[in-house]
Amino acid sequence: MENTLSELEQLGPSDLIAYINDCIKHDFNKLVQLLYRIDVSEEKLKYILQLNPNEDAAKLIAAVIIERLAATKAARASFSTTNKIDSSENNDQHDEDLERL
Repeated sequence: MENTLSELEQLGPSDLIAYINDCIKHDFNKLVQLLYRIDVSEEKLKYILQLNPNEDAAKLIAAVIIERLAATKAARASFSTTNKIDSSENNDQHDEDLERL
């Protein structure tokens, strides 16, 4: 199962868990690269896995991935909104400067 990051973002929780299980069984390196690319904290993941030794590891990893993707999406939205506000303020200032001339 070869998925791009944007495709993974579209997966539901059960499909993401299945994908992670597939990676654990067949291509663990792919999972490690995915976690690195998404910027999942290795320490946080180790802590969660150690704290829940009887839980399905793929389910725990999926929860961390979903949390990280949500945080990334929120940060992007915040940055996008900030840029729009800054741009609008700059345009207003530019308009005022032109009126003074």
